Amino acid sequence: MAAALAVITAVVYAGVQSFGFVNFDDPQYVIDNAHVTAGVTWPGVVWAFTTGHAANWHPITWLSHMLDVTLFGAAAGPAHAVSLLIHVVNVVLLFWWLQRTTLATGRSAVVAALFGVHPMHVESVAWISERKDVLSTCFALLTLLAYTAYVRHPARSRYLVVAAAFALGLMAKPMIVTLPVLLLLVDVWPLERDRRFGALVREKAPLFVLAAASVAVTIVVQQRGGAVADFNPYPLSARVAHVLVSYVGYLGKAVWPSRLAVFYPLPIATSRGLALAALAGLAAITVGVFVRRGPQPYLLVGWLWYVVMLLPVIGLIQIGGQSMADRYTYLSLVGIFIAVVWGVPAALRGVPNHRALVGGAGAIAIAGFGLAAHNQLQSWRDSLSLWTHALEVTTGNYRAENAVGALLVDQGRVADALPHLTAAVRLEPAFAEAHNNLGTALARSGRAEEAMGEYRNALRLEPDLALAHNNLALALAGSGEADDAVAELRQATRLEPSNADFHYNLAVLLERQGQRAAALAELQAALAVQPDHAAAARMLEQLRR
Repeated sequence: MAAALAVITAVVYAGVQSFGFVNFDDPQYVIDNAHVTAGVTWPGVVWAFTTGHAANWHPITWLSHMLDVTLFGAAAGPAHAVSLLIHVVNVVLLFWWLQRTTLATGRSAVVAALFGVHPMHVESVAWISERKDVLSTCFALLTLLAYTAYVRHPARSRYLVVAAAFALGLMAKPMIVTLPVLLLLVDVWPLERDRRFGALVREKAPLFVLAAASVAVTIVVQQRGGAVADFNPYPLSARVAHVLVSYVGYLGKAVWPSRLAVFYPLPIATSRGLALAALAGLAAITVGVFVRRGPQPYLLVGWLWYVVMLLPVIGLIQIGGQSMADRYTYLSLVGIFIAVVWGVPAALRGVPNHRALVGGAGAIAIAGFGLAAHNQLQSWRDSLSLWTHALEVTTGNYRAENAVGALLVDQGRVADALPHLTAAVRLEPAFAEAHNNLGTALARSGRAEEAMGEYRNALRLEPDLALAHNNLALALAGSGEADDAVAELRQATRLEPSNADFHYNLAVLLERQGQRAAALAELQAALAVQPDHAAAARMLEQLRR
């Protein structure tokens, strides 16, 4: 059965190894990350455990990307294949855990299959930067298996394995901080432990300590990285309303996974009526499963699994500018699958041929979700496909407008890019990256003054945006303001010393000003971080003659 589940999952994701990187997080995670592209090195290992790069602390994830490069080179295809392999392993681990704890092979297989082929999980598997998702879930499932072994044969060594697996999962992605609460749920079902609740909580005290430490580190790193949104635009009442609607929204997409996108913009406001309706629906479900907790404990456990595992990312603390994210459902939807797969047969018991009906419905669901997932997968083929699809299925998507515009600028289609970039800054005036990209499009259209205005807008919003400093410097240099241009480039190299292009651009300006020694130093800095930088190498050779 495990082999069949692996094959089904692999078939749905067939072709993903031919996809490329995308321009959303992949550059800072892999493509432009010198620590990762160097492969596994001792300095890289130290960096992985000490950095807050990309507003995250997940050293195990960094190491996995480095290992990809060491084994296969800095290529997208093998990285996709590794992420898919981990996803397949997760499917098998989930099946093993359910089958060993419930002895219900058929139902366990259906839950694992739904997990493997659900369209909302495409994002976690097909996005190289979301390696952290499949990796942390792998350790979470290993934690469940180790915990089950510990419960059946308690021993300190077995508990240490549980704690180690959980710690590794937290170091892959801290979203699994609520896993100790999930272990309390599985104590109820399927493990059916009869110990008092207080004793069960005390038993997990070391795991709660690990979770608390992970939360503290994550908050510090994300605040320093600017990932935590300013709470002023999002008062508590607005965030609570959005949380209620999001819980229902994820359920809706779980049942009917259409119009899926890599980015869903936050709504301007969530209506009180919609929030109250969501609250009523969630309360009704909670009361219903609680009432049935005796004869059907899997309903309560499955529902709370969903609620608890989504809690860290549901929006009480707003991280980033998205309202929802498909990747957040990767582990949380398992609870819904469990409740449905165990609950539907119980509800139909007594109906003639109910086994055949349930089996047929399960097969249809797996086939339908699998086909939808394979279709959704195609939007991840490349960056333009990804963001064009997002524009087709969402409205007011400033990030998608910006991404499409930037891609068109890179292709030299500046006239086509301008409407997208203009829309991006109109939809989200505080989006510094869009102002910077609009400036680039304007500069390439010969509108230098307007371009400099957009670069300055970007820097007003995000003073540490190194690329905007670089771009403003080039525009200033073109306008004859050499001293100001040098100052901007010095700021760019200070903010991003690992960018060889910034050092090279500064060297060019310094050499024009007759500062030969300073130019040589910048060229050497460029080649130190990128030895194959051809323009810097040629210029250095010329200056040394």
